[in-house]
Amino acid sequence: MGSTATLSGVDTSRGAQLALLLLDGFESLTRQVIDELAERGHPAVTATHEFALRAIDQGADDAAALGRALGVSRQAAAKTIEALESLGYLRRLADPSDARRKRLVVTDRGYEMSRLGGAAYDALRERWAASIGWARLEGVEAALHDLAGRDTFPT
Repeated sequence: MGSTATLSGVDTSRGAQLALLLLDGFESLTRQVIDELAERGHPAVTATHEFALRAIDQGADDAAALGRALGVSRQAAAKTIEALESLGYLRRLADPSDARRKRLVVTDRGYEMSRLGGAAYDALRERWAASIGWARLEGVEAALHDLAGRDTFPT
């Protein structure tokens, strides 16, 4: 029950298999949403871009704050900021309280991409529910919510 041997002789634990299954589910959903966004005029979007836009909209208004919100280095956050700016999803504005500082602000195009992405995720969720039933899907969501230790579950 603990692990299974593979053809290569490397043991794969059930826990590792679960992690891979969760990752596969995430990647499947995300890949389909990214394809949908590309078809709707938002090419080159990644899941990281969406996470970054959410963090910026919730107050991460510089590279250091964005890095903390995403759990990445300031340098990685700066690269994400550059990509988002080049795609037209955010702007850097002068901070009225500190002329040396630039604040990050999500653009209308960034909000549009986020809305379209959200709608695409919702449509995929409905397809999954049609495939396995709403009760099973909501059970999976509730279990993942509990296991992930989230304080709230968005409705």
